[in-house]
Amino acid sequence: MTKLREIFSIVLNHFTGHLEQPQRQAEELFCDLLKKSRAQLYEHFEQELNMQQYEQSLHWMERRLNGEPLAYICGQVNFYGCSLKVNGCVLIPRQETEILVDEIVQQLTGEDLDNKMLWDLCCGSGCIGIALKKKFPSLKVIMSDYSPDALLIARQNAYLNQVDVSCLEGDLLSVLAGEKVNMIVCNPPYISTEEFTSCEKDVRCYEPREALIGGKTGLEFYRRLAGDLPNFLLPHGRVWLEIGHKQGVDMMSIFENPCWKYKRLQKDWAGHDRFFFLENE
Repeated sequence: MTKLREIFSIVLNHFTGHLEQPQRQAEELFCDLLKKSRAQLYEHFEQELNMQQYEQSLHWMERRLNGEPLAYICGQVNFYGCSLKVNGCVLIPRQETEILVDEIVQQLTGEDLDNKMLWDLCCGSGCIGIALKKKFPSLKVIMSDYSPDALLIARQNAYLNQVDVSCLEGDLLSVLAGEKVNMIVCNPPYISTEEFTSCEKDVRCYEPREALIGGKTGLEFYRRLAGDLPNFLLPHGRVWLEIGHKQGVDMMSIFENPCWKYKRLQKDWAGHDRFFFLENE
């Protein structure tokens, strides 16, 4: 039997000099391992760990030192009040995307959403669509993705969070050919091939490339959307997009169709253009 304090010290020593914010990363590892908050972790610092917990902590430590993201190691992440399963088939939901969800929540709060339909395009883990369905049970939510493996995770996450959503497989807008919806939200691949080479190792080596790289410029998915998006929206339809931090000016140009009566950029916590909103006539 080994005390939590002792194995925590071992993990912290290994992380120091190899990982950024080693104390924080060690805390997160043990919080996930022991299902405790950070405060509870220190309250139980003298707790004895059993052999399984001891061995698992060392195994997780080695995986993290090799660059694997902690979210994949523990297999789950919290996102906007939802507990989501994640693996290497889906991107790890980012805190920045919670800004997007919160913006949508603020806009929809107080609206009559009966018979209204929202489409989460390129849904990945389903984090956006599931969070919005959980917040607005009367809203009909469709989630779609090109990857069957990602959709499997999205379906599991919908079940885990007890929300009723539709999950459809297909390439971008082709999934709902001939249909129209009230709202579309999309967080597509938007990193350029050049930018990808400078991403952190845990992103480059572990997260799915097809969910990250949007093409040579990173704008290719938006150009594909721009031409056909109006055909999939009902009158007064709204669109929310997450974008790369240098893409704001390009987005205003790409979506120059006069059908858009309203276009707006919004920044993230770092002050970078990160979200783009549209509304049609």
